[in-house]
Amino acid sequence: MSGAAPARSGPLAGLRVVEFVSIGPGPHCAMLLADLGAEVLRIDREGGNGWPNPVVDRGRAAVTVNIRSEAGQAYCLDVADHADVVIEGFRPGVMERLGLGPDVLLARNPRLVFGRITGWGQTGPLAQAAGHDINYIALTGALAAMGRPGEPAMPPLNLVGDFGGGSMLLAFGIMAALWERDRSGKGRVIDAAIVDGVSSLMTMFAGLVPSGRISIERETNMLSGAAPFYRCYICADGREVAVGPIEPHFYRELLERISAPARLFEERADTARWPEHSAELAAIFAMRTAAEWTALLEGTDACFAPVVPLQEAAAHPHMAERGVYGAHEGLEQISPVPRFSRTPGEIGPVRDAAEMVAGWRRRDR
Repeated sequence: MSGAAPARSGPLAGLRVVEFVSIGPGPHCAMLLADLGAEVLRIDREGGNGWPNPVVDRGRAAVTVNIRSEAGQAYCLDVADHADVVIEGFRPGVMERLGLGPDVLLARNPRLVFGRITGWGQTGPLAQAAGHDINYIALTGALAAMGRPGEPAMPPLNLVGDFGGGSMLLAFGIMAALWERDRSGKGRVIDAAIVDGVSSLMTMFAGLVPSGRISIERETNMLSGAAPFYRCYICADGREVAVGPIEPHFYRELLERISAPARLFEERADTARWPEHSAELAAIFAMRTAAEWTALLEGTDACFAPVVPLQEAAAHPHMAERGVYGAHEGLEQISPVPRFSRTPGEIGPVRDAAEMVAGWRRRDR
């Protein structure tokens, strides 16, 4: 694309993105790109996506378009001609039926990176099936490892599938495609499937389970709450604290600081005693408030943190000093990530769609 870049900060300033409205990972990926300076034009539908979110939807220009109409399709073709990236989260084949599939768009704009985010992927027996995060992480082995023995698996919000295995995978794919485009001059299609992304997140377990270095059975999985040294405990005031001293020297420090029996350290590898040890530690933590335990343990090598509700996270001294959250348009919002030593990201203002597209056209003359 030719012409001067817009006056935006961030390493992606000048990148042009067309986002076809969806829910979950698509909007989050577009937010990440917009925060780092990309100009994102959101193609919305009448009534939006049903999940209006002033934080995730920030920094865009949005236009409501009936993409099933001839005029709407013509508009989408035109803006895609001037874009670097397209993001869409429909079921496989929908964009093709609308005349907006990658074959059509890349024939008109060969440098276009066409990012597709779905749960099951563009191919496979389940590709056309409906689903949500819980279904995708169920198929990958991730959900089976979560929860207490003898109880149904406990989904970890929709963080692992939609965002960890979805939007982050799509953003990574887009950056890789743009890097390669600088050498080849050619765009490409990205098939970002949540089941693929979560499977990649599971590689540590896939590599260590066969060697016996780690277990994902709920009774002996030290990373899912079975181990006394990697779980949460309820305090005297009903609030919780999280401890995670996996390494022996860290666990020893925790036990010494809370005056726990030395036997717990000596028997730490005996998984049969983990329930008993957890009960002993639960009784100890129940003797003081979360604030008291925080004063004693936070900042030490005991691998400790209070369990902070979302609405209180911004005020924690560590989060506040780093500026993890900031006020924007009357809301406490996560600051752009990651951080850069120069050209930092910023939460951009809401843009006018017509003005944005006009700017793209001017720069392409």
